[in-house]
Amino acid sequence: MIKVHHLENSRSQRVIWLLEELGASYEIITYQRDPRTQRASNALKRVHPLGKSPVISDTDRQDRVVAESAAILDYLVDRFDDEKRLRPAMDSEAGLRYRFWMHHAEGTAMPPLLMRLVMSQLGKPPVPALIRPIARGLARGMENKFLDPEVENLMHFWEGELNGRDWFTGDDFSAADIQMSFPLLALDAQDALEGHPRLAAVIDSFRDRPAYRRTVEKVGEFSVPGG
Repeated sequence: MIKVHHLENSRSQRVIWLLEELGASYEIITYQRDPRTQRASNALKRVHPLGKSPVISDTDRQDRVVAESAAILDYLVDRFDDEKRLRPAMDSEAGLRYRFWMHHAEGTAMPPLLMRLVMSQLGKPPVPALIRPIARGLARGMENKFLDPEVENLMHFWEGELNGRDWFTGDDFSAADIQMSFPLLALDAQDALEGHPRLAAVIDSFRDRPAYRRTVEKVGEFSVPGG
């Protein structure tokens, strides 16, 4: 039994989706965000010192705790994907792409998206009312000068990488597509994918998968926290 310590509206949606694809047994333990700060509950620190999600515990392995999205997905593939459906051979071209996308999603894609989310909140509470106009002006400058061009560059790169491919690693769906779903869904929630038809098509393909639909039934589809 895998216990998924799931923070509402977060990266842990990917873990549940993968478990649904694998047909593995799991339990969801849900934690609520602080409505004011959007931060995780301190109760998560009793599971892992960082107090962040996603994190899982494996009751069949003496409650072994695994944190970090890519580490969790690979751990679950190792544990349950006996037919090797969701990870290509690592010495193949598809395997090299798999490794790249598993790390790219969090290492390169998410930082500017998270920064843009933070910037978007600077003109709102709990920022003091007197400095909100100044904070929002600084944020807008950061968005226009750096973040928006960086995000557009990322989307252009992803669009090109899907040219002639159904999925990020090639013709076959893999756990790397699940890993990449988070930045794509974050942008889709902001209506930011106009002009990128292959990205929109791959999101449609996500939503067509029965395992994805079951995930949404259980924990909802990702939307931008605080948006």
